[in-house]
Amino acid sequence: MYFPRIEDLRIDSDRKQYEVAAYLHLNREVYRRYEKGEREIPVWAVIQLARLYGTSTDYILGLSDRR
Repeated sequence: MYFPRIEDLRIDSDRKQYEVAAYLHLNREVYRRYEKGEREIPVWAVIQLARLYGTSTDYILGLSDRR
């Protein structure tokens, strides 16, 4: 499933893919595939990204427009 907000949040926070990948303890290529929807992102990673960006998992998943 593709969640474009993870790329938008990363860009808005001036982070590089390799920085977010390191935060998640992943290879950059794996994280890139999450951003592009080429690989399904696991629940634990969505939760960690919500913590990193100070937002809700619902926002990341597109279930809410409230950041």
